[in-house]
Amino acid sequence: MAHDDFQPLRPELQAGQLLARGVARHLASHGFACVEELVPTRGLRVDVMALGPKGEIWVVECKSSRADYLSDAKWQGYLPWCDRFFWAVDSDFDTDLLPFETGLIIADSYGGEIVRTGPETKLAPARRKVMVQKFAFHAARRLHRLRDPEMLPDWG
Repeated sequence: MAHDDFQPLRPELQAGQLLARGVARHLASHGFACVEELVPTRGLRVDVMALGPKGEIWVVECKSSRADYLSDAKWQGYLPWCDRFFWAVDSDFDTDLLPFETGLIIADSYGGEIVRTGPETKLAPARRKVMVQKFAFHAARRLHRLRDPEMLPDWG
C-alpha cells in the first residue's frame, strides 16, 4: 500500500466527540468508567454514560454549538435513565442557554471541570440493573471490536 493510500484506524473526531473524550477523562479522575454513544432505549443515544464507584449512573450530553443544543429535542428523555444529568460544553459556549436545573461540565478534548451538579434522581433498582447490564455489554462489545475489527455479526 502506498503511503498516500494509508487510512487511519480512527477518522478525525468531531467536536462533540472531542468534548466526550475530555468529559470521560475528567470523570475517570473521579473514579467513573465511561462509554460513549450508549442506547438506553429505542430512539435515544446518550453521548456519555458514566458508571460511578458507588454504582451511580450519570448521563452527559455534549454540545459543540448553540445550533447543536437547539436541535436537541430528546434530552429530557434521558432523565429516566440516569441518577444525574449533565451538559458538557466548551468554554466559549453561552451557558445561559442551558436549563439551570441540570448539571454542567465545561470541557475540552483533554479534560473538564464540573461547574454545576444537577439534582439526583435515583434510579429504581430494576432500571439500575438494566442500565448496568447495558453498560457492561456495550463496553465489552467495544473492547471486542477493538481487538477484532472484522468481528461478525455486526451488533451495531
